[in-house]
Amino acid sequence: MLNWIKKILIGIVVAFFASTILVVVAYKVMPVLVTPLMVIRSVESIGKGESPFWHHSWVPLSEMSPEIPVAVMASEDQRFLMHHGFDFNAIQQAVKRNAEAGEKKYGASTISQQTAKNVFLWPGRSWLRKGLEMYFTVLIEFIWGKERIMEVYLNSIEMGPGIYGVSAVAEYHFDGKEAGELTPRNCALIAATLPNPRKFSSKEPSSYMLKRQRFILRQMKHVKWNP
Repeated sequence: MLNWIKKILIGIVVAFFASTILVVVAYKVMPVLVTPLMVIRSVESIGKGESPFWHHSWVPLSEMSPEIPVAVMASEDQRFLMHHGFDFNAIQQAVKRNAEAGEKKYGASTISQQTAKNVFLWPGRSWLRKGLEMYFTVLIEFIWGKERIMEVYLNSIEMGPGIYGVSAVAEYHFDGKEAGELTPRNCALIAATLPNPRKFSSKEPSSYMLKRQRFILRQMKHVKWNP
């Protein structure tokens, strides 16, 4: 009986690692057309009586504005090209700030971690999800590399209610522009919303968003995108 259970457990573990590695390898070359978050948001919309449809289309990184990777790095992860998926300096700073902040919590997720979460996992703060996020982050850093991680990130990240990726946000928030037509100011405004794109809008930016946009534009002068 114990041997039978042991064999089942080993089979489950082997199947998990084999299947997840296979999916990550496939996504190294295949467009990511649907993510768990898109499906979850769609189900939530149905529950609220809203439209379940989302806006998303895949575009290669080469067809995006060269300023958009710079903008998201300036806003979200300025050490993106230097770390291997985890920015331990940022983690230490976040731990210190959280100890001083009380209820308000600061994160230190890198672009690699956010990509792993967006493409393979669900929203949440459980230890299981965090552990899986770390696992997938290591995989994509090793198998994809920085340029592909950025390409997937910019195509899959939520950029507004029902809006996913640079192409969709350019079309629906910036008067029908193509992803490659976004200006540095457009890119900085998009990046300014990323901490909470369902609360902050790049279509109708608040004064706070415009202040963040100006800050990101200044930071962009010190960020180089050369993977």
